[in-house]
Amino acid sequence: MSDFLVSLDQVSKTYKSRANGVSSEVKALLPMSIEISGDTPKVIAVAGESGSGKTTLASLILGFQSPTSGSIGFNGIPFSELTKAQRYEFRRTVQPVLQDPFSSYNQFYMVDHILEMPLKNYGLSTSADQSSALIEKALRDVGLIPEQTLGRYPSQLSGGQRQRIMLARLLLCKPRLIVADEPVSMIDSSYRAIILSMLLKLKTEYQINIVYITHDLATAYQISDKLIILYKGRVVEAGDTKTIIDNPKHPYTESLISSIPVPDRIRSWDKETIEVKHGLVNETGCEYTDHCLHAIPQCKVQVPKFQQVASHHLVSCRLYENSPMKEPSELIETIK
Repeated sequence: MSDFLVSLDQVSKTYKSRANGVSSEVKALLPMSIEISGDTPKVIAVAGESGSGKTTLASLILGFQSPTSGSIGFNGIPFSELTKAQRYEFRRTVQPVLQDPFSSYNQFYMVDHILEMPLKNYGLSTSADQSSALIEKALRDVGLIPEQTLGRYPSQLSGGQRQRIMLARLLLCKPRLIVADEPVSMIDSSYRAIILSMLLKLKTEYQINIVYITHDLATAYQISDKLIILYKGRVVEAGDTKTIIDNPKHPYTESLISSIPVPDRIRSWDKETIEVKHGLVNETGCEYTDHCLHAIPQCKVQVPKFQQVASHHLVSCRLYENSPMKEPSELIETIK
């Protein structure tokens, strides 16, 4: 396994359920590979609609779940071979930013306790005075005033303030990778630009990699360097964010972009984003066939290969079958 901060090698995830004596499977994520380097920080956006596998991918990267197939590694070591100390280091190094700032906190603890715990758990402070200094600096770094924040309960703060406290907690942990799962979807719009600018600050000033999970291509365009488009658990397009948004190739990506509202009273949206239905993965053909205007019978029975349509731009679509063919593993090179 390559020596990367976090690496996913042909990882997939299938959920099993049983109801009324009948067993069923839901294929949430089909095999994919990603390598995230700890050297040059970047923001990798993973976009798609509900049910596309975004949150499943985030959970796998964070180690919250085990893959059904494939392997996940940390610093070149498979998870299954990590020692207790290495797992502890992984927990500090790879940190989440959750979608819901309201349920992320124990409402019985003050903000002080929330910020003190990582310092104690990871041995990042040697005295109470040092802890206080680190906490105050972290709060100021995310735009909060310590005197107006400490000594309060989460219920006394707004959603935007709670999300910024989460970012302050991250800074105290000194992570190398943040997995942000829809971090601005449940906060007031007035705070969204603030949170997004802070994520960029974490990348540029603190040299932290970010995996940004979103259904919003507008914010992905604003902050990400690389973009992965998921549909029904499969990567359909990947590459440089600006290249994909400005010149999308896959019909599904085109549909997502056409659904982005713009301040134009004349414009009509002639395309609709189709809601993904769980468990209906077509493993033998293209999942988007039933909604695609360019589909032919072959699309239903043959999974399209990755085609290189530009430098650092791959697409899995029959429309570009005359372009140079790439192996799925070359997706890694595209998102580096």
